Amino acid sequence: MFNYRTKPHLDLELLHRAPAGKAKPHPILFIHGAYSAAWCWETFYLPYFASHGYDCYALSLRGHGGSEGHEYLALTSIDDYLADIRQITQDLPTPPILVGHSMGGMLAQLYLHKYSAAALVLMASVPPEGLLGATMQLAFREPQAFFELNLIHASDGRLSTIASIRRQLFSDSMPEQQAVRYLARFQPESHRAILDLSFLPFRTTDKPVNLPVLVIGAEQDGLFPPYLVHATASRYGVHAEIFPNMAHVMMLEPNWEEPAKRILNWLSEQAL
Repeated sequence: MFNYRTKPHLDLELLHRAPAGKAKPHPILFIHGAYSAAWCWETFYLPYFASHGYDCYALSLRGHGGSEGHEYLALTSIDDYLADIRQITQDLPTPPILVGHSMGGMLAQLYLHKYSAAALVLMASVPPEGLLGATMQLAFREPQAFFELNLIHASDGRLSTIASIRRQLFSDSMPEQQAVRYLARFQPESHRAILDLSFLPFRTTDKPVNLPVLVIGAEQDGLFPPYLVHATASRYGVHAEIFPNMAHVMMLEPNWEEPAKRILNWLSEQAL
């Protein structure tokens, strides 16, 4: 791990795993979702893709993980997060492959309106129409989970014993102790960013994306169920791939390697 420090920019935590052997032409930049940070990619995905020749980076957005900005997180906007991504990508030698999870998927989609990338991988992503519809459905379907998720804003984020949130994020196959350990690392999210995600992401529909796109989702995802993943894929003219026996936090699930292998094979199919 190292910190990316180039003033006058923010100090952003950037986890890095160098490739094994000769590097592939394009690095991978992993973008985490809401309430999370770069740590979610560290255990499995960074070493996995690095072992297959990719120069791998995982960014903690401002106010997350080891990055600056925690003191004003509540007022941080989606555009601020996009500036963080640009701060990293502008110093990469070639346009990156963007892998975005949940909120990170929406950020990756919005990023492409101004900047280029080699490919886009969306994992259990916020759909192009935004967060509002999915949030309202969660509120009606799982009111307790909706309430408890919002409690994270008023806490230190370490709500590791909340069973209803656990059901939305992790599958039944996730060992309880492991789920508690992961949940303890979640943190508050920006109120402003959540509002932006709810009302502004229509911007993703006004410009075509001329690059390879892979859209994947999880069968047991309580936040963005398969039908929303299919709707996202249709916006890009591709077919979504849904992984069984998995929930929202796909990169930490016991069978994390199944979507990772699919992403790897897809990148090979794209000659990336």
